[in-house]
Amino acid sequence: MPELMARFPNVRDVAISPDGSEIYFSVSSFRKEFYAIIVIKKDGDEWSEPVVAPFSGQYNDLEPAFSPDGLKLFFASQRPLHDTINEPKDWDIWYVERKSPDAEWSAPINPGAPLNSDGNEFYPSVTNKGDVYFTTTPNENTDKEDIFVSRYSKKGFSRPVALPAEVNTDGYEFNAFIAPDESYLIFSSFGREDDNGGGDLYIAFRGSDGKWQPAQNMGPEINSEQLDYCPFVDGHTQTLYFTSESSNVRKYFDRPQTLEALEDEFYQFENGLSRIYQMPFSVEDYQTKTE
Repeated sequence: MPELMARFPNVRDVAISPDGSEIYFSVSSFRKEFYAIIVIKKDGDEWSEPVVAPFSGQYNDLEPAFSPDGLKLFFASQRPLHDTINEPKDWDIWYVERKSPDAEWSAPINPGAPLNSDGNEFYPSVTNKGDVYFTTTPNENTDKEDIFVSRYSKKGFSRPVALPAEVNTDGYEFNAFIAPDESYLIFSSFGREDDNGGGDLYIAFRGSDGKWQPAQNMGPEINSEQLDYCPFVDGHTQTLYFTSESSNVRKYFDRPQTLEALEDEFYQFENGLSRIYQMPFSVEDYQTKTE
């Protein structure tokens, strides 16, 4: 995966289809003026060349997330509500759907209120029941983000509710991955006493009483001094994917460097741009750490 995605300036967000045959991810320009969703598909033992997803490439789109059955793909977008409007709007949650894993995606659908509001909604993550966990800025007078959930029923999505103080704090909480059975939540947070300075990944478990337990920092094996965010767990392979802006570029050298040496340093994979990382993930290991 690193070799495949290193061609893009910034790469973030991973969504892997339930059967493992498709990977959607977000790319952006160097200064993040524009985002698009990219897809690769498995052809035998090989992955296809990346292409822009059929519903993306015109307006800012990012943060794809499959429904557990693989028949819907949610994402955040600034696209206008109607084709007759050319101006982008605020960030909303949208989705595309299909009748089978081999079928084509529909045109993008905006589920409307109350899931979406006049503010910004980001980073959807979907449960087995169709509930959507997402990031929003609940107070229009501040850019502080929190994590909310909107429950799904035959009537549609319910009014979003903020997660409790075990997850949301006076700091920033954003970009949450919810386990399909809602047994645990992995999210990014900035401004906590135990963060490393740039935004860290935290994990919270739901107790036997159904209540969320206090979130715990996932530790230095994952978190860096830079921004670590956009988690996704592939339950079939027990792999955690996340995005990091960590950098190995040195701040000084023991001798003057040649141009070629500096280019090697600047263009290494961990150079401070958004990159996707992966590592084995065991829920039990983190449950033990939090007990």
